[in-house]
Amino acid sequence: MQKPILLAFSLCLALLPALTAQKNTLRLILEKQGPALDTILNNVDRYQVQIIYTQIDRDANNFPTFRSYTYNLDTNLYYYPASAVKMPAAFLALEKLNQIKVEGLSKFSPMHTGAGRPPQTSVTVDTTAENDQPSIAQYIKKIFLVSDNDAFNRLYEFLGQEYLNKQLWNKGYKRTRIIHRLSVPGFDVESNRYTNPISFFDSLRNPIFQQGQVNSMAYPRLNLRKQLQGKGYIEGDSTMINQPFDFLNRNYVGLEELHDMLKAVMFPEAVRPEQRFDLTENDYKFLYRWMSAYPRESTHPSYPEHVEEDNYVKFLLFGDKKAPMTIPNNIRIFNKVGLAYGFLTDAAYIVDFEHGVEFMLAATIRVNNDEVFNDGKYEYDEIGLPFLGKVGQAIYVHELQRPKLVRPVLAKFKTEEGE
Repeated sequence: MQKPILLAFSLCLALLPALTAQKNTLRLILEKQGPALDTILNNVDRYQVQIIYTQIDRDANNFPTFRSYTYNLDTNLYYYPASAVKMPAAFLALEKLNQIKVEGLSKFSPMHTGAGRPPQTSVTVDTTAENDQPSIAQYIKKIFLVSDNDAFNRLYEFLGQEYLNKQLWNKGYKRTRIIHRLSVPGFDVESNRYTNPISFFDSLRNPIFQQGQVNSMAYPRLNLRKQLQGKGYIEGDSTMINQPFDFLNRNYVGLEELHDMLKAVMFPEAVRPEQRFDLTENDYKFLYRWMSAYPRESTHPSYPEHVEEDNYVKFLLFGDKKAPMTIPNNIRIFNKVGLAYGFLTDAAYIVDFEHGVEFMLAATIRVNNDEVFNDGKYEYDEIGLPFLGKVGQAIYVHELQRPKLVRPVLAKFKTEEGE
C-alpha cells in the first residue's frame, strides 16, 4: 500500500509549482513587466489598485468558459467609479423599454424630458441627432462614444433611482449604489431621489408613453471601508477644508460587479438567467456597435475634436498613447471607463479578430499624490493612464502567446459601421 501512497504524494508535489503558477497567473504577468509597473505594484495600497483578468476558452461548439484571476481585489474597499456607472444605466434603459411593452415604443422613439421641480431641467431637442430628437438610443451612443454626462443623467431620470438600484440588486449585483446625477449643479441627496416626468412619441409626434415624476426611497449605506478619504478638499472656488472628503453619498459599483455586468451582456448565454439583462437581439447588436465604436466612426453625434483619439475612452491597452492615435482595425474594445476625483477605472472585453484573441480585463487605480480632492491636481497622464495602458498591453501579449485548444469564432462581435 505504501507505493501507491508515495506515488500519489510525489504527483502532488510535482503539481504544486503548476498549481501555484496557475493561481498567480495575473501576478506573474504583472511582475514580469519590471520598472514599467513596479512603482505602482510596490505601492498598491497607496494607489488602491484592483485588477480582474478573465481568460476565455471555447469548446467545439464555441461555447465560452471563464477563468478569472484577481490582483489586490478588495470588495469592501470604496473607490469612486465615476462614469463607469453609465454602463449599467445603459443596459437597464434598454431593459426597461422592453418591459414597458408599449406598441411602437423603442430606443429610437423621441423622448422628451420635463422638469418637475427645481433644479431639474427639460430636454425636447437634441441637435446631435439626425432628426434633432432626444432618444434612449442617442443617449447610449453618447455614453459609449465620449462618456457624455448629460446623456447618463437623462437615462438616470428615465430609470429612477429606486428602479435602477433594485434591478441591479435583483440580478445579484448587490455591491451597487447609483444615487446621483453626474456633474450637474444644484442637486443634493434629497433632490437626486426625484426624477423628471418623461414622454415618448411616435414618428408623427403623437405621445405613446408617459412617465410621471418619481420619488425614490432612501438607501441603506453599503458597509465599505475608506468612504472618507484624503486629508482635505476644495469647496467652491478656493476654500480649503482640512478634513477627509466624504464619499458616503456618492455612487459606487464594485469592480467585480462591473466586470460581471459586462460579461452578462457580452456572453448572456454563459451566465445564470437571473444575471442577464432583458435585451433583444437588436439591443445586443446595438450595444456591441457603440460600446466598441470610436468617435471618428460616428456621424450623429459627431465629435470632430476627437477624430484622432481612438483611445479617448479606451484606457486599457491604449491609455498611455498620445494623439494622433488610431487603434488597429483587428482590435475592438467593448468597455466603459470612469475618471474623476483621481480615480481611473476601465471594465473591458478586448478582441483581436486577426489572432483569435479575447479576454476580459477590469482595473481601477487612484492617483492623488497630495491627498486633496477637488483641487484639479491628479496624476492621470503621469501615472494612471500609463499604468492602465501597460496592464492591458501585458495581458494582451500574454494572450497572444497563450495556447488554445479551439480558436474562438468571434463573428457576432464584428459590427457594421453606421447609425
